[in-house]
Amino acid sequence: MTDDTTLRADAQRNRERILAAAEEVFLERGVGASLEDVAKRAGVGIGTLYRRFPTREALLAATYNARLLSFAEVSRARGGEMEPGCAVRAYLEELVVHTNVYRGLATSLGTVLQSGTPGCRATSEEGNRLLRRAQEAGVIRGDVTFDDLVYVVMAISLAVEQGDASKSRIAHLAGLFLDGISVR
Repeated sequence: MTDDTTLRADAQRNRERILAAAEEVFLERGVGASLEDVAKRAGVGIGTLYRRFPTREALLAATYNARLLSFAEVSRARGGEMEPGCAVRAYLEELVVHTNVYRGLATSLGTVLQSGTPGCRATSEEGNRLLRRAQEAGVIRGDVTFDDLVYVVMAISLAVEQGDASKSRIAHLAGLFLDGISVR
C-alpha cells in the first residue's frame, strides 16, 4: 500500500471520498454495510476501494483513525492523574463507548486494532501502558494481557449494543471484569 503522503492528487481525493462515504454508511447502517454501497456513495468503483483498503477491517481502521488518536490522547493526558486501576477502568469504559459509534464494530475490534494505523497503534500502546502500570502497582494480575482487555471491550460492547448502552451499564460490566482480574 502506498504511503498517503506519496499519493497522486486524484488518488488522494479518491481516498478522502472513500473515507467520508464509509463514515456516513457505517454510521447509518453499521460496519456490516455493503462495501459496494460505500464505493457508490464515494463515486468510485469497487476496485478503487479495494486497492486502497484491501479488507473491511482496513477501511474501518482508516475511517476510525482520528477517533482512536483522540481517544488515546485524552487517556494519556489523564493517565498520570488517576490511580493505576482507575485509569485502566476509565480506558475500558471509554473504549466501549468509542466502539459503539459504529454498530457491529465490536466483532472486528481486535483485528482493527492490529491494522497499524496511527490511531490503532496509539490506542494499543496506551492500553498496554496503563495495563503495565496497574500490574506494576500490584492492582491487576500479572497474567492479564492487552488482548484480554480487548476481548473484554468486545464482549461489553456486544452486550450494550444489544440493549442498555448507558454509561452506568458499561461501568457495571467493566467493574465485573476488573473485580475478576484485580489482585486481592
